[in-house]
Amino acid sequence: MSAKHITNKTALVTGASRGIGAGISKILAGAGYNLILVCKKNETTLKKIASDIHSHLDTEVLTLVGDVSDEYFVNEIKTSARMIFGQVDVLVNNAGIWQSGLVTETSLDTWNELVKTNLTGTFLMCRGIAPMMIEKKSGSIINISSIWGVHGASCESAYSATKGGVNAFTQALAMELAPSGIRVNAIAPGVIDTEMNSSYTKDELQDLQERIPLGRIGTPKDIGRTILSIINSPYMTGQIITVDGGFLQ
Repeated sequence: MSAKHITNKTALVTGASRGIGAGISKILAGAGYNLILVCKKNETTLKKIASDIHSHLDTEVLTLVGDVSDEYFVNEIKTSARMIFGQVDVLVNNAGIWQSGLVTETSLDTWNELVKTNLTGTFLMCRGIAPMMIEKKSGSIINISSIWGVHGASCESAYSATKGGVNAFTQALAMELAPSGIRVNAIAPGVIDTEMNSSYTKDELQDLQERIPLGRIGTPKDIGRTILSIINSPYMTGQIITVDGGFLQ
């Protein structure tokens, strides 16, 4: 990748190899952003997404594989972003994992893994990328939360806790970075058509769909379009934006 080809702004998306992250990446590329796409282990899938985006939309794409809860890997992301693109204009912290189960049957290892990926990873990415945004007095950070971080879900206490933490972190960081011209918001998706819902039976998914006032399960594109709306709303910061088809009232 040659710097002479770079003319657009740059967006960094974690958890970009599938589902919501892949959908967000395609929407941002279509809006003219160069991309830094990050995933934990699905390197082949990530490179295919990057190749498809580059061939169809002629945008530059850098892929990096590693764990965003690893401080050293986050430093590698920061160094690569500065070296290749010079800056990061939009950071989307989408990397996350989900686990359900009774709290009495949730192991400490499961709890720690959820906290490490969903909350610590978001913190490290914000801490790593924010200085580049502070330097140029502009930027947009968007954290992907969940409706269960807004309203806790039965048998998802650990997951809900981490996403509630993301929401609180988002609101606090928004106040901290606002004087530097950086906006920080979160999206709390409802039921979205991704692999994360593969544990549900067909009947369970049908039941969920019937409980959604708009009458359908959301798509990664729905989240991607909301990302663009936030980016293009210069007076919005510190908001937790629920995108759930009206599921939570």
